[in-house]
Amino acid sequence: MSDSTFQNAYYVGNNFNCILYGVELMLMKFTIDQVILLGPRRTRRDWLLVAFSTANLVLVTIYVAVQSFFGEHMWIIDVGYPGGQAGYMQDNAAVWYQTMGTAASIGMNLLSDGLLIYRCFIVWGTVKVVIVPCTLYIAALVLGVMELWASGTPHQDFFSGLAVQLGTSYYATSIGLNTLVTCIITGRILHFARSSRKHLGRDASKIYSGVAQIIVESALPYTLSGIAFLLSYSTGSQLSILWLSFYAMFTCISPQILVLRVMERRALQSDQIAYQTTAIEFQNQVMPLARSTTSATAFSEGGQGVQVHLEVLRKGNSLLGGETGGI
Repeated sequence: MSDSTFQNAYYVGNNFNCILYGVELMLMKFTIDQVILLGPRRTRRDWLLVAFSTANLVLVTIYVAVQSFFGEHMWIIDVGYPGGQAGYMQDNAAVWYQTMGTAASIGMNLLSDGLLIYRCFIVWGTVKVVIVPCTLYIAALVLGVMELWASGTPHQDFFSGLAVQLGTSYYATSIGLNTLVTCIITGRILHFARSSRKHLGRDASKIYSGVAQIIVESALPYTLSGIAFLLSYSTGSQLSILWLSFYAMFTCISPQILVLRVMERRALQSDQIAYQTTAIEFQNQVMPLARSTTSATAFSEGGQGVQVHLEVLRKGNSLLGGETGGI
């Protein structure tokens, strides 16, 4: 696979790699700045997310460098290679540093899918909801190793032969996993937003149902670019290399945005869901009782009953409209 359409798609893809790599560097800087600002409030989870971000940055750097270096050799350094660009691609597609780039891409997938599964557990607060995603994750790990072996075998090509068959199975499993997790997370957020709107009003639900909230929490760009790549790759499209660039870069960028929101304490947390659910229950159960006892408490000795009643209302309002920790 090395006609003019493929070559142009590869070139454009490398340009987008560099642009999106700059975006990743800025996100990493913001993340480190936020870690510094947290000061003594830093937790063990924050340090784990810093380690995750660092590993992701190293892997995406390897991927971008490999793609750029291979393109430089194919188009400039070895421009007179026998057979031209097609011959160079066929003979060098399995060169050691291309295998390293493929390994970096698979490593990013596994890290990002692991983070999505973790976020799914946080949003739902139960292990049961991640049983199927974890099973798919293990399958993706096995298929990823097999794909790495097939594409790294001498004279093999990531875009043809056995590598395509194993690659299609691997990417179908991996992308199916993050599509499933995206739907589960999105469904949970929308369900919770509806409950908040029903019991607490439209304004209270906006912090859960915002477009940015859903896109970031569910890593939607990562999933959509993965679907586009899978469709083009499995059908042998010459544009698959371009979609691979978007997919690989969003594999790094989407989780990094989510990590930054967690560092800023704006990401949805399980304790916030429990807190808001308590507020809804409090409104449904306590507030009607308080209203019904107004006349009875008004005649208590010394006005003590009125004072207690007002205190209940004050606590209820603080639960319903107080600080939620940021989403």
